[in-house]
Amino acid sequence: ADMGAKLLCLFLASALVAYYIYTPMPEDFEEPWKVMLITAAFRAVAHLAEVVDQLGLMHHMEALKLISAIEYIAPMSDENVTVMDTEFSNVAVRLYLPRKLSDKLRRAVVYFHGGGWCVGQAGMKSYDHLTRWTSYRLNAVVVSVNYRLAPKYRFPVQFEDAYSVTKFFLQSSVLSQYGVDPDRVCVAGDSAGGNLAAAVAQQLLQDSEVKTKLKAQALLYPALQTLDLNLPSYQENENKPILPRLLMVKFWSEYFTSDSSLKEAMASNRHVPVESSHLFQFVNWSNLLPEELKKGYAYTSPAYGSSELAQKYPGFLDPRAAPLLASDAQLRGLPLTYILTCRHDVLRDDGVMYAGRLRAVGVPVMHDHAKDAFHGAMMFVSSPAELAVGHRLLNGYIGWLNENL
Repeated sequence: ADMGAKLLCLFLASALVAYYIYTPMPEDFEEPWKVMLITAAFRAVAHLAEVVDQLGLMHHMEALKLISAIEYIAPMSDENVTVMDTEFSNVAVRLYLPRKLSDKLRRAVVYFHGGGWCVGQAGMKSYDHLTRWTSYRLNAVVVSVNYRLAPKYRFPVQFEDAYSVTKFFLQSSVLSQYGVDPDRVCVAGDSAGGNLAAAVAQQLLQDSEVKTKLKAQALLYPALQTLDLNLPSYQENENKPILPRLLMVKFWSEYFTSDSSLKEAMASNRHVPVESSHLFQFVNWSNLLPEELKKGYAYTSPAYGSSELAQKYPGFLDPRAAPLLASDAQLRGLPLTYILTCRHDVLRDDGVMYAGRLRAVGVPVMHDHAKDAFHGAMMFVSSPAELAVGHRLLNGYIGWLNENL
């Protein structure tokens, strides 16, 4: 009987693990088992972080930060690239300088990592791989920015760190110190980092102190708006890998405050006060999305929230946090733009709408829409969780920079 009990326990444990790992995958995913394992690992960490938070041991986001701590690697130079940690304008950055001698000035990329403004860092293995590879492939100086994170720091700190590094780097004395061509500098970032890159590019247009113009911006599955968290992509991909809807809501709300009333209002999509209703035109997906992304969804006018929330946390209505809220006039002078969106991503429609709005005001846009990819897929290019789709997205991004920067 003892043996039977052990077998039963083993069977139940296996069933539980299988249930945990097995998630139905869209039929167009390559390597579905790998994606399932990655998803299960992320889900396990997210559940653990929630438990730790509910027990009052540690803030949910501080617990999630442990991932980036485990993934951290010290700055290591190799035969192609010199890597060092330093500070620009009192903000920590990781610098990648190509070793290959160059008779002409180099290109440069200022990169902002993702992680919902709460987690992640330039020294994570996946980001170090991405930025090192960028530096080597493009023979470019790469500045990877360690902006300060929530919950300790709230908006606009993340934006201000990103902005002050970029502004510092764009000074002609700094560019010449690193042998950078002032006509070939770009900002780039993924997810929350794509949000920061877009906001930095917009702000530079309004800053008369900055003489150097950006050549390009590259936004990889960026988060661009806080107003409507029920876009078709939010509904369709509510439980897709890496970034389920409620985690994105949590990231957005934590960017501004730990006050759970904002999180709850955002989760039910009732956070925008009626006096800000004029902003909805900038994110009205019934006008801004192509037909194939609208099918099966009916646009409903937003339910308005309390004015009090917006007065307490005005950040969520600020274009520096939500670049899609900039007016057409503010978008007009933006540089050449690359936008990557993934079909199975809550943030897909943010990127699609931004691409459309930029094109409409005459900004040259390359919009790369990956029909078989999910949020964050590009992070999985260094072992052990290598994904073929991650390599394809990375090569598309680097290839575009190589041709356009």
